[in-house]
Amino acid sequence: MYIQLEVGWMRHPFPVNSFRIVSDSQLQTVKALGLDAIRYFPARSEIASFEAVRDDDAAPAHAGKLTPPTLTGDESAPPASAAPQRPQNALPLHGLPALWQRCDERFRAAAREYMQLFRCASTQPEQALATSHGMVQGYLQDVLPTGDLVIRLLSESSGHRQAEHPVNVTVLCLLLGRALGMNAADLYELGLAALLHDISKDPKPGATALPRAQYERHVGDSVALAMAMGVSSDVLTAMAQHHEFADGSGFPLRLIGEDLSAAGKVLCLVNAYDRLCNPEFAQEGQTPHEALSVLYAQYRERFDATILKAFIRMMGVYPPGSVVQLADGRFAMVVSVNSSRPLKPQVLVYDAQVPLAQALPLDLEMFEEIGIRRSLRPDQLPREALSYLSPRQRICYFFERAVEPCTPKAATP
Repeated sequence: MYIQLEVGWMRHPFPVNSFRIVSDSQLQTVKALGLDAIRYFPARSEIASFEAVRDDDAAPAHAGKLTPPTLTGDESAPPASAAPQRPQNALPLHGLPALWQRCDERFRAAAREYMQLFRCASTQPEQALATSHGMVQGYLQDVLPTGDLVIRLLSESSGHRQAEHPVNVTVLCLLLGRALGMNAADLYELGLAALLHDISKDPKPGATALPRAQYERHVGDSVALAMAMGVSSDVLTAMAQHHEFADGSGFPLRLIGEDLSAAGKVLCLVNAYDRLCNPEFAQEGQTPHEALSVLYAQYRERFDATILKAFIRMMGVYPPGSVVQLADGRFAMVVSVNSSRPLKPQVLVYDAQVPLAQALPLDLEMFEEIGIRRSLRPDQLPREALSYLSPRQRICYFFERAVEPCTPKAATP
């Protein structure tokens, strides 16, 4: 049965509002939404008969109530028997070196700049401030103009590990601030706070977790270094709040939502997301999809609701780096998301018949009928698919302005 859910995207876990029910799991998820009615479209359904409903209309179907769902679960998909063939005109992943390599190069440059900033933060505060200013202003040149931005997954060798977290957080904070409608001045201060929020931390490879009291001191130590640089009080406030949760469970002051600045709320959320994906000391982080699900299903009381919803809309249910199974059973990894159309990401599809060097990034926006069925952990992949897709142990992001393709229109897959 082809149905339509007439509720906002944040009210359900499916990637689209209209889709065909193909499994009991999907049906139970729909029931769990507790809706009074859904819409059913006979003409787009694949059933033997349904005489109680006119073919030219959509009829309500009532559903019972179960436990509310989280972001995880099966997604909309056409039946596997009707799986579309592999699109032949998708753009080759390695046929876009200028675009993809530029992101890697920009991230590497940002990592080098951050390490210079880190090394001079305590001894040359004026130089540290100048470096910070240049980095954030450079990002704003791309973030501020109108138009779509693409969030890309980078290779594992894109930068210095110590710089990955602050650069990741800075990039995502600026994109989220843009999505929230922040002006240029506020975005600059948010970006500066994100870049400097952990400037006092010097994690060593193989280090173990610090005692709690010692770990919490990094907030004050980072604020002190930034204060010596001469940053504004708003930047210092946001830095001081990057571990403060809206429910009062954070540190160091256990503040609550009404005590937090807008920049502090954004920075706290993005910092939490990146630490779930890239934990400091744990051997294995969560996939981006898992991290987003945890934030929404388990920890949403810790964050501003409006900011959390905006972040999920921006990243999509399956952020770059997520390992997924498509509707036709193929395995893939999300490699980029357009921040304004996050439900149709680009994915790298495992195909044993195609060498990795010739692999095609499949743009799901070009093929409406191809959906994502579910998210997977890397260890759930078959060995061949795991080796082919090589899911990242460390998740690094950067962004590019969306480029309108100059290729022929997509043919029917």
